[in-house]
Amino acid sequence: MAINKKQAGVIVAGVAAIAIIGGGVVWAVSAGNSAAAENAASGSTEEQVQAAAQFDLTSQNAEDRPTIEPVQAAVDALEESGFTPIEAGKLTVAISPFAAPLGVLASDDDATIIGTEADLGSLVADGLGLEYNPVAVNWADWPLGIQSGKYDLIASNVTVTEERKELYDFASYRQDLLGFYVQADSDIDAIEGADDISGLKIVVGSGTNQEKILLAWNAELEEAGDAPAELVYYDDQAASDLALSSGRVDATFGPNATAAYRAATTGETKLVGTLNGGWPETAPIAAGTLKGNGLIEPVQLVLQSIIDDGTYQEVLDRWALTTEAVEESEINPPGLPKSE
Repeated sequence: MAINKKQAGVIVAGVAAIAIIGGGVVWAVSAGNSAAAENAASGSTEEQVQAAAQFDLTSQNAEDRPTIEPVQAAVDALEESGFTPIEAGKLTVAISPFAAPLGVLASDDDATIIGTEADLGSLVADGLGLEYNPVAVNWADWPLGIQSGKYDLIASNVTVTEERKELYDFASYRQDLLGFYVQADSDIDAIEGADDISGLKIVVGSGTNQEKILLAWNAELEEAGDAPAELVYYDDQAASDLALSSGRVDATFGPNATAAYRAATTGETKLVGTLNGGWPETAPIAAGTLKGNGLIEPVQLVLQSIIDDGTYQEVLDRWALTTEAVEESEINPPGLPKSE
């Protein structure tokens, strides 16, 4: 994992140890001692412990985020588009800061928005030659906010769907992944299909797409005469984490980004498999704006520019989310189909 020079020397949350265990990135943050780091490294070979870094959840994180100069092609495209920002000279970006590492309020002021979405929103503003103006919103409120003119752009883990494309334009910037996570010392090293879950106890959210996936896989197993997985449901994350750490369940299955963050900050779990969030369909995460307003083409030019020059990778590296990287930003890519 690459650590940019701005991250060096900043010790706020404590010392972190990053271990690559069974293909999963584990980032353990100590709070005044090295216990978590030792837990992350225990049972790992020397080769598996790849690097050491610091992890900062204060407002200083926003000061240390990657920056870029304006992207001339995007600036020119913005001028030609006729788009007018809600606030002159600013790009107002809606972000829902309630789930690390995507978006969270800084621990020291409970106001500064930090996370992957905030970093990328800031870079888009930089690339367009505009001042970055992030606004904290409840995730369910962004559609009306974009339509009513409160926000120029939404950058908050929005999956492209065909229904949303009727009202908004999108520029993709991340994969939408679900992840299977197990204890760091688990013998399970890969979950890729139905055969891999036979006989396992797996925590999953009720009524979610990931539950539908597991039920479909169980049907395959039962048809083949094999033991299905036992699906386990908990009302809160703490109970799920305890069940996994105590060995009462074998794995959890849910949104990859937040699970990757928990793995990074505790060092207790590892990633053993991913699926697209809309399985069996696929669709990316994208920045969105009001359809036809002229903004999305300049935004896509900036996103592609930072993908090409490596700045995009810096953002994913510093939030331990490299598994969701894309190689290309697309305008209005295929989205999940409309519900029937």
